Amino acid sequence: MKPLFLLFTALLLTTFCQRTFAQKNNTKVDNNKTPMVEMVTNMGTLKIKLYDNTPQHRDNFIKLVEQGFYDSVLFHRVIPSFMIQGGDPDSKGAPAGKMLGMGGPGYTVPAEFVETNLHLKGALAAARMGDQMNPTKASSGSQFYIVQGQSLSDGMLDQMEGMKKFKYTPEQRALYKEKGGTPFLDRDYTVFGELVEGFDVLDKISAVARDRGDRPNEDVMIIKATLIK
Repeated sequence: MKPLFLLFTALLLTTFCQRTFAQKNNTKVDNNKTPMVEMVTNMGTLKIKLYDNTPQHRDNFIKLVEQGFYDSVLFHRVIPSFMIQGGDPDSKGAPAGKMLGMGGPGYTVPAEFVETNLHLKGALAAARMGDQMNPTKASSGSQFYIVQGQSLSDGMLDQMEGMKKFKYTPEQRALYKEKGGTPFLDRDYTVFGELVEGFDVLDKISAVARDRGDRPNEDVMIIKATLIK
């Protein structure tokens, strides 16, 4: 389990912003339709379903997509068997070797932890600053990650339950054993969607060569993000 904790520590190095999402966002969506976003990257297309049970994250993500915020943004941080992270506007046109991961839209989004939203493979979740600087666990206004994760056993899930002080349902344990994921992040980072198409692209991006800061050596770019209506 030791590598998982090292990866958890790494994920804490994300965007810090001053204002809250509630102060910035007035977006409304049609709750009668399941919001879907298509991300065309230079390595393939990802299709993502957004959850209605995390409405502030859903509405914020839709707003940014419709503004073209994610167009030409990089997946600037890739860790195999863990996740791929993007959403830093400073990554647009960033030269090779530039350290990324501190950019954002100028606000955070309040945490929306839902017990049924798990860090299974393909989960869409919000990056954030660590607990010491961010005790409310508010999310970055724009940075997100998609879980690749790893295979899990009952023993590993037992260990997670002991560490996290909550129990998974039998159905949730079965999902983690079937799909894999990163359960050590559950109820600490907001999961607000899931990948429905493009798992092969997720695996391909996760396997790219990268530098010591986990930035891909060759840019992995979101060419265009579109809300599917």
